Parts: sequence; C-alpha cells; structure tokens
Amino acid sequence: MNEEMKQLAAAFGAKSTTEDVLAGIDLKNKRYLITGVSSGMGIEIARSLVAHGAEVVGTARNLAKAEEATGQVRTAAETSSGSFDVIALDLADLESVRTSADKLVADGGAFDAIIANAGIMATPFERTRDGFENQFATNYLGHFLFVNRIASLIREGGRLVTVSSNGHRWADIDLEDPNFEKRAYDPWDSYGAAKTAVVLFAVEFDRRYRDRGIRATSLMPGVANTGLGQHLTQEDLAALIERTERENAAADLPPSEFKTIPQVAATSVWAAVAADGDEIGGHYCQDCQVVPIDDTPGLRSAVMSYAVDPERAKLLWTKSEELVGEHF
Repeated sequence: MNEEMKQLAAAFGAKSTTEDVLAGIDLKNKRYLITGVSSGMGIEIARSLVAHGAEVVGTARNLAKAEEATGQVRTAAETSSGSFDVIALDLADLESVRTSADKLVADGGAFDAIIANAGIMATPFERTRDGFENQFATNYLGHFLFVNRIASLIREGGRLVTVSSNGHRWADIDLEDPNFEKRAYDPWDSYGAAKTAVVLFAVEFDRRYRDRGIRATSLMPGVANTGLGQHLTQEDLAALIERTERENAAADLPPSEFKTIPQVAATSVWAAVAADGDEIGGHYCQDCQVVPIDDTPGLRSAVMSYAVDPERAKLLWTKSEELVGEHF
C-alpha cells in the first residue's frame, strides 16, 4: 500500500460508507466471496464491490430469498464490469457446508478475500441436525469448516474477514461446553460466545496463513437495522437497548449510535480491500480502524483480551476440528 492510500485509510471512521472506502478503486479482475447475501449488510457489501467491477460470489441458505433481495446487486453488475452469483450454503448444516465448499474447490476459481458475514443473533435454543447449538454452529462452526475447506482458493496476498460484534464482550467461549450441553442456555451468552469464537478464528487463521501472505482480521460492523434481530420481540429489543445503554452509562460511555447500511458495511469492505494487511492481520477492527485491547466494562471500541488470546485461539481450533471431524 502506497503512502497516499495509507493516508486515505487512516481518514476513514464511524461515518464512512462503502463508497467512501472504495472511492477511486477499480476492482476489475478481483474476486470476492461473501456469506449471507440475502439481507442487510451482505447485500450492501456485495453491491459496493460489484459496482467497482469485482466478481462476487455470495452464499445464502434460501436461494429464492436471495434472488429477490439482491436485485440492486444485479443492477450494479449490469452497469459495471462486475458479476454476481449466489450459491446455496446452510452454515448450520455441515453436509451443506461440505457440498458447497467442494463445488467451489472443483470450480477452482480463486478469491482475493472471503468475508464471513452471515450470522444470527439471540435465537431461541435450538440444536442443528448435527447436534450443535444453533448460534455457535451458524455464526462460527459452519464458517470454520467452510473457510478451511476452501482456504486453498485464497490468493497470495488475500484476506479472510470475519464479522464479529461488540457483543463478544458479553461472553467468552466455553471450550468445555460450547454447545450448552451442561449449562443453562442464555441467548445473549450464546451470541457473545459465538462472536468471541469468530474473533479467535481470525487470530489463529492469520497465524497459520500469514507466511503465504494471507491475513485474517475480525471486526465489529456497527449497529444498524439489518434484519439481524428478526428473532427478537419488541420486548426483547427494548431490553437489549436498555441493557446496552445501562452498561454504557456505567462505563461513562456515550449512548450507542445507529448507522446506515452503507456505513455498517464499510468496515468489512475496508478490511477486505483498502486496509493494510500487515496492520489488520490478527487484530480486531471497528469504524474502519484497528482498535485496542481493553477489558474495561462497556460496549466500547475495543476488543476483550480473551478474544485475541493466541493460546485460546489454538485451543478453539483444536476443539473445532474435533467437533467437525476434520483436521486442517
């Protein structure tokens, strides 16, 4: 990255949009994979990349829903030199994960970055067909298996971007009981733990692949009305807002601010395209910047130390291999 691009990257912040991040950047002959393109942030990430000439492959559990939801992405592809395709992928079903990954590997198309964007939040307790707790499986374990199976497709100098949340500050991953088999289920503990696992995955993936020039990072996109909270009742939403504002007030932090969809998608696009790989590799980002480690209470722009602990990252990797029955 030249000095001018470094200065531009440093200028991005909480209000930056996907178009701000990609201003003046031609992505012709660049190829990206984005999980979860049937709603919210995934649609905008795909649209912005395609609009700048990129080839984008998106994944969705429901292809009919994705087809209906991504009209603006296809329109952007028609007016640029980019392209857009969607493949079926159910991250909560390991058979689906393996089938989708195998098809991509057989196709052989390389990617400049994989953006592990798909996720669910605070869902009622449910086990997947493979026996895993649903949030852990969808937000983390499915991505772990999928990304590792297609890791050979990431180009030298490429990126893995995993979408986490400041909700990781609510819970560490329980390596002895990640699927709530021995303890009472709490939807927010599960969500926080799964998002912690997402950060740890990027830490260990970065360690394993940096010698190939591939860097991995995780991030907090920000808060926006993306459809992520579709499982929450109005009472649940009110309780969530009350909890976050109470925690912020106790930590002497300002109230949380909502972002627009282009703003909430900006950090993912920045990390995949515009950021310096050596600066973001193995780190946690927010508002288009690397943020520090800070265990002080409150939903601050920082990452908890347990989420970037390299030893815990290695332990989680080993545990995940045991759960999926594959070694990478």
